[in-house]
Amino acid sequence: MSAGEQLPLYHQRPFILGIGGCSGSGKTTLARELTSQLNATLLPLDFYYHDLSHLPPDERAQQNFDHPDSLESDLLAHHVATLADGRAIDRPVYDFATHSRVAGVTESVQTAKVLIVEGILALHYESLRKLYDFSIYVNAPHSLCLTRRIHRDVRERGRSEASVRDQYEATARPMADMFVLPSAAHATVTVEGTDALDWSVEQILQRLRRAIT
Repeated sequence: MSAGEQLPLYHQRPFILGIGGCSGSGKTTLARELTSQLNATLLPLDFYYHDLSHLPPDERAQQNFDHPDSLESDLLAHHVATLADGRAIDRPVYDFATHSRVAGVTESVQTAKVLIVEGILALHYESLRKLYDFSIYVNAPHSLCLTRRIHRDVRERGRSEASVRDQYEATARPMADMFVLPSAAHATVTVEGTDALDWSVEQILQRLRRAIT
């Protein structure tokens, strides 16, 4: 299957693809590329963190954002099921700088022939896994994940390098070992986050073609 080629979809509901892996593994980059290649709707788990606006700012930053309980998984599963039924959703908008949802603001998300659900715990929740037609785990060593996480959080989320390193050792790495790495067992296919993006995409498109046809 070449770049830009459409998947031959034979069912009326969207083809739902889950992509999981540790923070910094490269799963988001892969998800965005597949979204472009397949003209898909992308639904990141990151928008579904619980709203912490009821806590003082210093307490918000101390929360464990890498534990499964940090996400409103019931709402997420409901939204994926709604999109699977062909109906639009009003997705929350999350502000990572303040660890809170933007009050009174949502984003309308329309369904498409392909729906991609992406996040570190995308393969952890059974409520989500049962909705997937295909799933991908992106594997990468902890050292690379930390380097990429520092680069992202300092540039995009207003964090200091020291705070990112502290959080990684305190919660991100332990939670990855406890919840994220074991979720690889649920993946249809595993790709390496150290591989070239084009190669990973080509592997996945070939597997998708075999899975659907």
